[in-house]
Amino acid sequence: MDFPQYMGMGGQGADLHETQIPDNSETIQISSLALLKMLKHGRAGVPMEVMGLMLGDFVDDYTVRVVDVFAMPQSGTSVSVEAIDEAYQALMVDMLKQTGRVESVVGWYHSHPGFGCWLSSVDINTQQAFERLNSRSVAVVVDPIQSVRGKVVIDAFRLINSTAAVTGMEPRQSTSNIGQLHKPSIQALVHGLNRQYYSMAIDYRKNELEEKMLLNLNKKQWSHGMALTNFSTHCEGNKTAVESMLRLAESYTKSVQEEQKLTAEELKTRHVGKQDPKRHLQVTVEEVMGNNIVQSLGTAIDEQAL
Repeated sequence: MDFPQYMGMGGQGADLHETQIPDNSETIQISSLALLKMLKHGRAGVPMEVMGLMLGDFVDDYTVRVVDVFAMPQSGTSVSVEAIDEAYQALMVDMLKQTGRVESVVGWYHSHPGFGCWLSSVDINTQQAFERLNSRSVAVVVDPIQSVRGKVVIDAFRLINSTAAVTGMEPRQSTSNIGQLHKPSIQALVHGLNRQYYSMAIDYRKNELEEKMLLNLNKKQWSHGMALTNFSTHCEGNKTAVESMLRLAESYTKSVQEEQKLTAEELKTRHVGKQDPKRHLQVTVEEVMGNNIVQSLGTAIDEQAL
């Protein structure tokens, strides 16, 4: 496949001697549509890893914009994933251009279901192939298991030039503190972060159309507040939620008891690659309380009004 034309480089730009030194303030801006599609694809593939390509453009030396993503045929296991059909990738990009999606490929994404955001040796080889075509290509990793409401576990990476790694030079020039605002995880540091690759700042952007779409997702009519959930369905939901809370509470109790036997270093990595029972318990409790309060108030209002 003639991949350089889809990377927006025309086969050029891979010469590292002519490439400007990256800056630690460089940010990847991910659109709402792209983020939702990555998460949905990642959840659909659990417990296997999935991957896809990111479409967008390089706005300037400090900004990479991702506007859309698409999945591609792959050979994946629970710990690695590789693309197996390059012809499909080229055909998909051509078809998207026919629909008005003229952006080029700016990198790739894949999922790490349950074990955090970092690059394995297979991922590094894949990223090397992308960076040979465009030195600014980005690898995004998303964890659909650890992601909970209000917090998406996601990170973006780029490889450190081997020359800079050998000589001990800084891989990026420092002009701001943006690149240091995100605290790296212990597991990422263990797997080569800041030695073989570095992390990039992520920002989220919505255009006017996406903002209207997201606002309309939860838009309700005035009569919606008067409608009650079917009592049988509501009771079943409560029962399922209580059972889930019981399991999470048992896990949390066990976790607290284990903390007394762990060292300070072990405590830092104890939740890496695992479900955090405390966080999920809090989310479940808030959801159950909210649903029951709405149901009770709705019942009282309907009784008075009707």
